[in-house]
Amino acid sequence: MANFIDKLRNRWRDADTLLCVGLDPDPAKFPDAFVSDPDALFHFCARIADATAEFACAFKPQIAYFAAHNDGEAQLQRLIAHIAGAHPDVPVILDAKRGDIGSTAQQYAVEAFERFGADAVTLNPYMGFDSAQPFLQRNDRGCIFLCHTSNPGSRDFQELMVDGEPLYLHVARAIVSDWNTDGNCALVVGATFPEELKVIRGIVGDMPLLIPGVGAQGGDVEAVVRNGRSADGTGLMINSSRGILYASSGAGYAEAAADAARGLRDAINRFR
Repeated sequence: MANFIDKLRNRWRDADTLLCVGLDPDPAKFPDAFVSDPDALFHFCARIADATAEFACAFKPQIAYFAAHNDGEAQLQRLIAHIAGAHPDVPVILDAKRGDIGSTAQQYAVEAFERFGADAVTLNPYMGFDSAQPFLQRNDRGCIFLCHTSNPGSRDFQELMVDGEPLYLHVARAIVSDWNTDGNCALVVGATFPEELKVIRGIVGDMPLLIPGVGAQGGDVEAVVRNGRSADGTGLMINSSRGILYASSGAGYAEAAADAARGLRDAINRFR
């Protein structure tokens, strides 16, 4: 099996897309057809995945939207297995933001990569290298570390000055220089901070960057592409969740999601 970074780079090239489709299923927003479906999380997300796969460089299911519901994690397993079977070229990122002591991290790595079968997982680097090592040593899988996130509170700690520069830059430097020995690392950088994105790109070279915050959170696509792309015009996984998932609440929800994904893919490409 191709490793995560290879799958991602192949997808950038072969499908000509930097769009990551986020799968954050909220049953309160589902079309009426799912009201009495006990497997609504799976069926809704599988339909969205099938409709948008041709426009996606990756899918990113958020674990909390599944774990909040009885049987939700089983439906997440089914969903990732469905994507692997129907769309094997599109990598799946489990958005779980794990980060714990080494022995616990080992179990979280089993959860992400064996139980759920994800190609990559989002991780919190706050507890340091030993908390990341169980994930990093699975060098066929991707480790996507929070660096500068899209939420307003990100400034509370991530921008604290440490030895003359903000903490998030120390995170970026440590990961690119010390943690990425097997080349399987990436960073999360919010679209709502395009100037910071430019600085981070300058530090990490062609390392992939996962970019939340476009669309509902107000990130500007042009600024993200201009400041975040790598030298070859790729390097980005620009995530949209709500804007694609809930493009329509009617019977044509899957077609509307496909149209939204196509539109955002094309908008991103115009600025590359």
